[in-house]
Amino acid sequence: MKWKDKCFDALDAANMFESSGHRTRFKELIDCYHGYPFFTKGLCKCMYLSAWDEEHFCVILGALADMTAGRDQDTREMRSKGECFAEEQTNDEYYVYELSNAFLDNKPFHLTASQNITPGVRHIISQALKASDIIDHVDGF
Repeated sequence: MKWKDKCFDALDAANMFESSGHRTRFKELIDCYHGYPFFTKGLCKCMYLSAWDEEHFCVILGALADMTAGRDQDTREMRSKGECFAEEQTNDEYYVYELSNAFLDNKPFHLTASQNITPGVRHIISQALKASDIIDHVDGF
């Protein structure tokens, strides 16, 4: 079994998808982009996070299309764009982009109780961190 399938199955078995749309969007991303040289576990984590809704799905889809067309070998350009997106945010979306950047950098990310984040975004980030742990433990990458 391919790593991408093991990853999807592990997330599905842990009930990590919030909706059928979330599940379908993630599956489409991982199926389409897992074979590219820029695909990493960090990018897979970003795919899980961005598949949460249509808006973020479209953002990552555009970035991945650009990377494919440019024959990118890594996620440096995506990381740079993520930093710009984070700086443009004036609400708790900032933390979603910061989490994406942490995933791409393979660095830890922690929220504190004092950070003013809506419960909905806090839930998304919490679930993405749980999914990150699952993705890290899928064998065979």
